[in-house]
Amino acid sequence: MALNKKQKKQIDALKNKIQKAQQLLNAAKNQPDDPQEVPRLEAEIAGYQANIEKIKSE
Repeated sequence: MALNKKQKKQIDALKNKIQKAQQLLNAAKNQPDDPQEVPRLEAEIAGYQANIEKIKSE
């Protein structure tokens, strides 16, 4: 199924959010100041990926 412009834009925005969260996650792993930050960022990334899959399946 082809995606419309709105869906493509939403996916691009989510991919940008994933990229930024991934950078924060890498930094948090290198310098673990807050022990809750790594799991929070991992959950955030998983949520973004789930949203992408949901948009693709619509």
